[in-house]
Amino acid sequence: MKKIFALIGPGFITAALVLGPGSLAVASKIGANYEYQLLWVMPLCVLFMGAFTVVSTRIGLASEISLLRQIHLTYGRWVAIVIGVGLFMVAASFQAGNSIGAGMVFSETLAMSSAPWIIGISAIAIFLLFFKTFFKILEKVMIGMVILMLVSFMLTLVISNPDLSRLAEQFTFEIPNGSEMLTLALVASSFSIAGAFYQSYLVQEKGWTKAKSRSHEREGITGIVILGVITSTVLLVGASVLFPKGIAVNSATEMGMALEPIFGSYATKVFMLGLFAASFSSLLGNATLGGVLISDALGFGMKLESIKVRVMVMLVIVIGALVAIVFGNLPVELIVVAQGLTVIVSPLIGLLLLLIAFGKSAKNEMELGIGLKVLMILGWLILLFLAMANGYNIFIK
Repeated sequence: MKKIFALIGPGFITAALVLGPGSLAVASKIGANYEYQLLWVMPLCVLFMGAFTVVSTRIGLASEISLLRQIHLTYGRWVAIVIGVGLFMVAASFQAGNSIGAGMVFSETLAMSSAPWIIGISAIAIFLLFFKTFFKILEKVMIGMVILMLVSFMLTLVISNPDLSRLAEQFTFEIPNGSEMLTLALVASSFSIAGAFYQSYLVQEKGWTKAKSRSHEREGITGIVILGVITSTVLLVGASVLFPKGIAVNSATEMGMALEPIFGSYATKVFMLGLFAASFSSLLGNATLGGVLISDALGFGMKLESIKVRVMVMLVIVIGALVAIVFGNLPVELIVVAQGLTVIVSPLIGLLLLLIAFGKSAKNEMELGIGLKVLMILGWLILLFLAMANGYNIFIK
């Protein structure tokens, strides 16, 4: 039992931190608008995300230098900078969603502008960047709040009694007309190539060794599976509770109505509590990811103790806040668009992971099986296809 909890614990924390307002908004909106028709996307995202995370873990264990440093030495400085900037853009896009989610909790609850709240919450996040111990305490509180929300969704799913026969009928691997952007957003939040890329950095930060490589890989996969289950649960609740009522989900209040079967008139308040937890717990972690990676790409290092690295982390927070304030009048729509935009740079990031993993220097260290290679190639092809489709929707259509 101790081994089980040791395996699930870290994975669940990772899932809770990654689960931001974007994931909640997209999953709720898909369930409310298209019922069960896009549920099939989730197991594929978990499968491909798991493959890239395992490989990224092995890259971190096999080398004493960072992944971007390896790219720099193998393919040149400018390639590493382009990848770092791309990862920074992905982090900034997600950060906008985190800022909006945290701000809309107060704006919709108190019927006032979200701008002051976004500024205040972003300032607190920057302040906490210099107090790691305090943030760890706050992080535990946030995770506890997220757990409350997740348990609420799971209980609601049981009470709402979803139509399993209809679910099986709609599990057709088709994308309904008009759902393209939502599908892209779902993939962006569930198949996070930036998160997989950053896994190699986490491995090195924690000082993990190859001696327990399989255990480390299982820990990472556990977090991804839990994240997939959580997102699927939110989608299923939207399909079984909101879809029959014809609620399209254009605000956090409408998302909160999904919990009415268990919380009644308090549903929105409970959801807002969980939404804030999901937003704020992701805000600093996502900013750290973007700041560390762009700093490493530019040659500033990857240690948070460095002033230059901290400045880059703060820059992600500021950009997210500014975008949230400018476009905050369409919160759910902006989150969906921001999630979809990240897909455009994902193929390039995934390609460099493939090249490093398949390179001659890593051949003896990586021990990649045929199955893992096939999954990575298929996952990259899907990212490429989605990028082309998203580019068409944004720039041509």
